[in-house]
Amino acid sequence: MASGIRATIRFDAPEDCPIAAFSTISTGIIDQVSTSVALPDATGSVTEFLTDADEAPDGANAEAIFSYGASNLYRTTHDGEADCPCECVGSFGCPIHRYVAEDGDLTLVFHANDFEQLQDVMTALRDRFPSVDVQRLLHPPLDETTEESVFVNRGKLTDRQYEVLQTAYERGYFERPKGANATEIAAELDIAQSTFTEHLVAAQRKILGDVLERDG
Repeated sequence: MASGIRATIRFDAPEDCPIAAFSTISTGIIDQVSTSVALPDATGSVTEFLTDADEAPDGANAEAIFSYGASNLYRTTHDGEADCPCECVGSFGCPIHRYVAEDGDLTLVFHANDFEQLQDVMTALRDRFPSVDVQRLLHPPLDETTEESVFVNRGKLTDRQYEVLQTAYERGYFERPKGANATEIAAELDIAQSTFTEHLVAAQRKILGDVLERDG
């Protein structure tokens, strides 16, 4: 069995997500969620979640099923069109590990078989939800240690940032002594030295954010 990849992704106020919609009127986060997601070649799925909201917000496709004291169990039925984030992820056969919704925003943790599948999922999600952002990618231990390998999301870099970083690395900018300085690399890229520095700093910040497990 493949070890897979665990991805944490975040959406800013995703449309057609009832969990995110309910979190705008809940006093706390919504993280008690169970779902039967759509599988490949299947239609429809059901999601149930607990919230302290007494009624559904406008536009949220969900019905109250049961009350647990101060919390209420709501159920939403999807039509198989993969309109909401969890249904879109589920349509690729990727199990969802955790949901967290707060103030209209949604965080999903799911498992993909490999990077190829992960890229397919993210492509589909970005088409539907432009605000989606990869927060963290983890690969389970490949040996008997308890450590986890952190994956760097190169997709965070713009094409220009990647080109600047790659050229700087290949020209020995990060070596000691330097194989080439900023002026030389900027001239090779036909950009100003200040522009080179700006792109390089932005690229390094994004890469280090993944390594240090920081947002942004």
